[in-house]
Amino acid sequence: MKHLFAPFTMLIMPLLLTAQSVSREGIKLAQSLSLIENAYVDTITSENIAGAAIRAMLNELDPHSSYVPASDVAESREGLEGNFEGIGVTYVMINDTVIIDQVIQGCPAEKGGILPGDRITHVDGIAVSGVKMKLSQVPKLIRGSKGTTVKITLFRPSVNETIDLRLIRDKIPLNSVDAAFYVSPGIGYIKVSNFSVTTPEEFRKALSTLEKTGKLKKLIIDLQSNGGGVMQSAVDIVSHFLPKGRNVVSMRGVHLPTSISKSEGYKQYKIPVAVLVDEYTASASEIVSGALQDWDRATIIGRRTFGKGLVQRIFPMNDGSEIRLTIARYYTPSGRNIQKPYKGGVDNYYKDIENRYKHGELINPDSVQFPDSLKYSTLVKHRTIYGGGGIFPDIFVPLDTSFNTPLYRKLVAKGIVNKVCRQYTDQNRDALIKQYPDFEAYKAGFKEEEKIRENIEKEAKEEKIEYTAEELDKISSTILLQSKAIIAQSLYGTEYFYHIITPLNDGLQTAIKFFK
Repeated sequence: MKHLFAPFTMLIMPLLLTAQSVSREGIKLAQSLSLIENAYVDTITSENIAGAAIRAMLNELDPHSSYVPASDVAESREGLEGNFEGIGVTYVMINDTVIIDQVIQGCPAEKGGILPGDRITHVDGIAVSGVKMKLSQVPKLIRGSKGTTVKITLFRPSVNETIDLRLIRDKIPLNSVDAAFYVSPGIGYIKVSNFSVTTPEEFRKALSTLEKTGKLKKLIIDLQSNGGGVMQSAVDIVSHFLPKGRNVVSMRGVHLPTSISKSEGYKQYKIPVAVLVDEYTASASEIVSGALQDWDRATIIGRRTFGKGLVQRIFPMNDGSEIRLTIARYYTPSGRNIQKPYKGGVDNYYKDIENRYKHGELINPDSVQFPDSLKYSTLVKHRTIYGGGGIFPDIFVPLDTSFNTPLYRKLVAKGIVNKVCRQYTDQNRDALIKQYPDFEAYKAGFKEEEKIRENIEKEAKEEKIEYTAEELDKISSTILLQSKAIIAQSLYGTEYFYHIITPLNDGLQTAIKFFK
C-alpha cells in the first residue's frame, strides 16, 4: 500500500528543498533551534525540541495536522493498512496479570496452541505479569517483523501448567467490518468500525454472507462511532450503491487542484439502504453518508456527524518521522463542506460534542437553527439538506440519557463492568463452552445475570462508589445486557457482541421500524 504513504513529492518537495523558498521566518526558526542547542543552560535533546516546535506550529493551523515521531510511525499506520505483524491475540490486564482474551483464527497463536484464558507470564524472558507493567507496553514486546521468532511463556490454569512456545510472527489482519447478520427477516445489518485498505473487500464478503444466509431485501450500514480512515475505501463502499461515474467526494485546497473521486461501478445493490450515524461518525464515514444522502440513495438515521472534512497528506522527514499536513477540504456531491468550524482553537474544537449536549442538540433536533446560506438540495429528489459541518440525518434519533446516571458514569469510568465480565469469563470459560457449545445456545440459555450483578456490586464497594439500590435498579437491565454481550464477544468472537447488544442500539431499532 505504498501509495498511501508516499510523499506529495511533485507538489511540495521543491518548496522544501530550494534555498530561494526559505522564508525569513523559516531562517528564524532554524536560528532559534541552533541557539538553544548551543547556548541553553542545560543539556537538551534537539530531537525533542524540534518535535515540540513542529507540534506547536501545526496546532496553530488546524486540529488535524499532526507530527508523528519516528518511533511511533509504524504503529500509527496499522489501522490504515488493516494489519500488523505479531502472533494474533487480544488480551486484557486483570489484577496485574496479562490474560489471553481472543485468539485470531489462522494466526501463529492459534497454530501454536494458545487458548483463551491462558496467562502470559514472560515474553522473550521478560516478565509481563505480576510486575505492574502497563498493558500498553505488552504489544511492543509481542509484536515484531514478519518471520522473526518470539518466545511466549504461558500459565494455563485449567491444567495448572507452564508452557513455553516459540512462535514465528506473521501478518495479522485487523478487521474493520465487525458484524454482518440479519436483524429481521430480509433486513441485513453490517457494522463498519473504521475504514482501512482492507475494508472494501471485508464489506463485499459481508454482503456475500448476507446473500448466502438469507434473502437480502434491505440493508442497514452502521457507521456509528466510526472515526473514518482511508478515503478511497469510502469511495469503494459507495460504489456498490451508485452507478459508475457519479461524484462521491471532491477535494479542494489553495495549493491543490480540485479533484473529484467518482463511483467505480461495482456490483450494484439496488435495495433500500439506511446508514446509522452519530456525533462520533467522522471523516471517511461522512463521505459515505454524505454521498448516499446527496444522491438520495440512502436514508441517514441518527444525529449530526462529527464534521471532520480536512484532508491530510503524509510527508516523511529525514529522520523517519512524519508530518501529516492538511492540504484540502472534503466536499459532498451537492457542495457541502464536511468540516465544521475550528476558529475557536483546538481545545474548543474538541469540546464541540460536549457543547452540543449542553445546547440540547443531541436530545432535540429543533435546537439547531439553519440560516438560508446553509441550505442545499439533494441531487435526485431535490430535498432540502443542510451544510455547516457534519452530515445532518434525515431521521433524528435522540441520545438515550435514561441510563446515563452518575452511578453508570462512575462504573464506566472505573472499568468495573468490563473487569467483572472478563474475570467471570476467565474463571468459567471451560464450563460456559461446555454448557453453551455455540452462540445460539448461549443467547437463549445464559441466565447468570444475578451473579454478574453481585460481582459488580462487590467491585463498586471496593472502589468506594456510593449508591442506592434504586440507582442500581435503574441501570441494571442495561448493564446486564452489556455484560452478556461482552461475555459473548470473549467466548465466540466480536460479531456476537453486536448480536446481543442490538436492543440498546436506538439508531438500529429506528432503522428496523422505518423499513418495516
